[in-house]
Amino acid sequence: MSKNHSSFHTPPRRSPGPSYGRLATGPRPSPGKRAWMALSAIVVLNLAVPATAQTAPPAPIAAPADPAIVTRAEELPQLIAGTVAFDSYFGPSFKAAVPKAKWDALIAQLTAQMGKPVALASFAAANAWSGTARIKFERGIVNVQLAADPTPPHPVTGLMFAGAELADDSVEKLAATFRALPGASGFGIYALGEGAPRLVAGYNADRSAPLGSAFKLWVLGELAREIAAGERKWADVVPVGPASLPSGITQSWPAGSPVTIQTLATLMISISDNTATDTLVTLEGRKLDAFVARVGMPGLAPILTTRQMFAIKSSTNADLAATWAKTPPAARRKMLDANAARLAATPIDVSLFAAGKPIAIDTLEWFATPNDTAVMLDWLRTTGGDTALALLAVNPGTDPTTRARFDYVGFKGGSEPGVLTLNYLVRRKDGRWMAIVGNWHRADAGVDTNQFAQLLNRALILAATAP
Repeated sequence: MSKNHSSFHTPPRRSPGPSYGRLATGPRPSPGKRAWMALSAIVVLNLAVPATAQTAPPAPIAAPADPAIVTRAEELPQLIAGTVAFDSYFGPSFKAAVPKAKWDALIAQLTAQMGKPVALASFAAANAWSGTARIKFERGIVNVQLAADPTPPHPVTGLMFAGAELADDSVEKLAATFRALPGASGFGIYALGEGAPRLVAGYNADRSAPLGSAFKLWVLGELAREIAAGERKWADVVPVGPASLPSGITQSWPAGSPVTIQTLATLMISISDNTATDTLVTLEGRKLDAFVARVGMPGLAPILTTRQMFAIKSSTNADLAATWAKTPPAARRKMLDANAARLAATPIDVSLFAAGKPIAIDTLEWFATPNDTAVMLDWLRTTGGDTALALLAVNPGTDPTTRARFDYVGFKGGSEPGVLTLNYLVRRKDGRWMAIVGNWHRADAGVDTNQFAQLLNRALILAATAP
């Protein structure tokens, strides 16, 4: 990737941050601390950058809410304003996970961006003891998922900020925020229909950027092609291949565990399982290289397995990393074949990304532009088949309130230290299909997962409400 690029890239399910029962503020696992391509789901409130255009709140869902949880929802604006006591509002488990000092810091960031809390706009109960509150602030609406203890005095045991809506957002403001990000970034909002995706709004949409785990969209595409051609079946059983680094779960399974292709693909897309991905990449072999060329991305070939990528990034293979960077893409398959045994024998370095510092992200990565990724998402929409679309929707990569704005949301993200990509395929309530693609990378430092997740959440809501 050219050093002149000024543009710009799966979190566990909707959780950059602790799971329900704690204060969730962003996607998890965080890049560099667990696996670099983990970003499988995202949190939903960026306390640094508020989200999107304000619309009328959804009507509350009829559910048997206990009056105590409604009271807790009504107290939320006062809690945020500091007139309801933290210690009496939250239960012991929440306070253990989120001490008051941390709470105060988060609320300070929130109110700096959204202004003062004004009132409870609505509360939609999920059941007797949980639901979603919409809190009106001076500059927009913040959605909050809430859960209370059924035992008196009914303290709150779970609170997750689940999306903010800025009252006067626009694509121009979104682009300005992207331009202000350190490093390189880009996004595209695309209308999908007949012909190629049509760029509705974007910034650096034609600039190449690292993909992280989003390269797995092309792996899914080739798998869907093979199944449509009768070369494989979703129910085919294959052994799990050699372990890679997390994210995922199959790296801990017994070697050679038999599993269906559909299970591997589901894990690859929904939780960004690297070992499952490598099993599929190895299964597809040279057909995957041919597929990426067929869909207009010959520079993606040869597609490395995640284990190969980790091995080349290892300090023990610095010579291979240098050779890879200098070798034209068309000659890299020969290089991989010549060093296959060496790469397979390289021990997996579990500390590779422990420091959270970017490692050769301008040369050792998978690369595509937002336009390229939109083309791949559109291919999956039109040609991938129902199963591929269902797999993309297992983890929608956004909060329930934003998800509810669409009839369908498919998602795949990717990350490593210094790299983030978030990519969505959506069908609006009016039946129109769209792709929303974003990336952010910098070679000198990590990037803020929460901040970027919220930028894409803004893009989603703008896409849902655009004329």
